[in-house]
Parts: sequence; structure tokens; C-alpha cells
Amino acid sequence: MANVTFKGNPVTLIGNEVKVGDKAPSFTVLANDLSPVTLDTYKGAVKLISVVPSIDTGVCDAQTRRFNEEASQVENVKVLTISADLPFAQKRWCASNGLENVVTLSDHRDLSFGEAYGVVMKELRLLARAVFVLDSENNVTYVEYVAEGTSHPDYEAAIAAAKAAK
Repeated sequence: MANVTFKGNPVTLIGNEVKVGDKAPSFTVLANDLSPVTLDTYKGAVKLISVVPSIDTGVCDAQTRRFNEEASQVENVKVLTISADLPFAQKRWCASNGLENVVTLSDHRDLSFGEAYGVVMKELRLLARAVFVLDSENNVTYVEYVAEGTSHPDYEAAIAAAKAAK
């Protein structure tokens, strides 16, 4: 498993570490209207999955904005932001920031995504910061488990991977 800290403290990641070349694990999360969303919902599109501990924090806010501004400009790339925040909090964040096209998905109910991708921080019941790029066939082409949960991911590398994925 990846070694991750949160505010300098080591955390235990629950689930299966995903690696480049893996077939993307399936998952079920909730949309802002509480409807279930699965990997198949975005079938045929390249997916940049931006995982954040909580949408209401500065780094998570910046990460969500940056990926949606840059990667959503790339043809056939769907940017998905996943956290363990409640769908209501995600919807409020999107509305208060005037971001109508941001796809925020909640893993709060089952931690289905978090366990499938090895990003559940056991001690906090939050998702560790990470980025995954899946091609249109759901093959994993890029993975970053951010070593410190309060640090930014490598935006340029993730966006380049999304552009390169088919």
C-alpha cells in the first residue's frame, strides 16, 4: 500500500492499491441528488478521478477547480471529484461557488470507491487525496496517491495523462 500522512501523521489506507495497467475496479457512489453512480455511468469516456478528503477545505477546493478548468477542456474527458462528504454538502459547495458543471460524487454511504481504490483513511473515515486516470476502456493509465493529504497533486502530470488516454 501507498504510504500516506495527513497533517504529518501516518494513516492506514484500507482497500486495494490500484496500479497503472490494472483494470479499473467498479464502484457505486452517490450523485448530489442521491442517485447511484457507477463506473459504467461514464462508459466510453476517459475519466480523471480527483479524490479529495473534503470539498470544504482550501486544497480540495483548489484541486477541484483546477482539474475542472483544465481537464474538462480536453475532448472526451470526464472529471469526477469523489469524497466522503455528504451529497448535500457537495451540492451546496457547487452552488455557492457557481460551478454547475462540476461532477461531485459522494462515497460517504458505503466507501465503495475508497475501498476499491485503496484510499480510505481508517483513522479519519475520509478519502486520501489521490488522482486516477482511466481510459475509455477503464484501464488505469495514471495513478497518484498524494503522500501528504494536505499537499496538492501533480496537476500537470494528471492532465497530461488524461490528454494521452484514449
